[in-house]
Amino acid sequence: MSRFPSVGVVIPTRGDRPVQVREAVEAVLAQDYPGELSVVVVVDGGERAGVGVRTLRNIRTPGLPGARNTGIDACDTDLVAFCDDDDVWLPGKLAAQVRALRDGGEFASCGIEVEYGHRRVARLAGTSAVTVADLVRSRMVMVHSSTFLFERGALRPDESAPGGQNEDWDLALRAAKRRPLVHIDRPLVRVRWAGSHYSARWADRIAGLDWMLARHPELTVDPCGAARVYGQLAFSHAALGRRRAAARWAVRALAARLGEPRAPIALAVAAGLVSAPTVLAALHSRGRGI
Repeated sequence: MSRFPSVGVVIPTRGDRPVQVREAVEAVLAQDYPGELSVVVVVDGGERAGVGVRTLRNIRTPGLPGARNTGIDACDTDLVAFCDDDDVWLPGKLAAQVRALRDGGEFASCGIEVEYGHRRVARLAGTSAVTVADLVRSRMVMVHSSTFLFERGALRPDESAPGGQNEDWDLALRAAKRRPLVHIDRPLVRVRWAGSHYSARWADRIAGLDWMLARHPELTVDPCGAARVYGQLAFSHAALGRRRAAARWAVRALAARLGEPRAPIALAVAAGLVSAPTVLAALHSRGRGI
């Protein structure tokens, strides 16, 4: 890798989000990076972005994976980075990750600052290298798509992900199987959870988790990781009002790990004691998800 490799940044968006995507673009272009830096905005399901940089229409599978791959195809750079249109890179993000990759890495992530309402919560990994075991045990929310920087041509998002769900987790897992991820453990990306266009629908969440279990059977081996996924499935079914399915997955979650907190939460939602949006709002205010 040259001293200052060229970087292409892919920002997927829709044509009705000009304010969000403009803020994302401006934060990328404000990076203090001496190498070549280019931005490609890929519009999914629309034609206009109006942000003053190169804008393309998603010509692949509709959704995030197709939009990101459209952007990768348009890049002629050493490295590729992602940034969601409602997220913002913080100063020093790109330079810190490039320095880390020069030491022999292939794929980099960093800590994040979750913004929900008026609160901001830092989410750190507590490590400088993220392994397959880490990503199996925990989804590691800080290993977020808006933090990804990797060698162009090394990996691509999988467009078979149902509704685009978990394609970023899948990509990180596949990268970690090649070589541990280089992680800069300080918040260098602000991730905005409120009002995200790509907030998951419950049926998509279920399909995405089933897809991950089929693609990565090791997720069922680690008790903590298995319980977490089963608990998420229980919660998603509960949010759809599928009480029996929620109960079945809650039992599986507790069988994998007796202390899995998502199981009783899912059962409470299934019983109508609390709503799924109320649970998520409480978690998001603490920088956490289900």
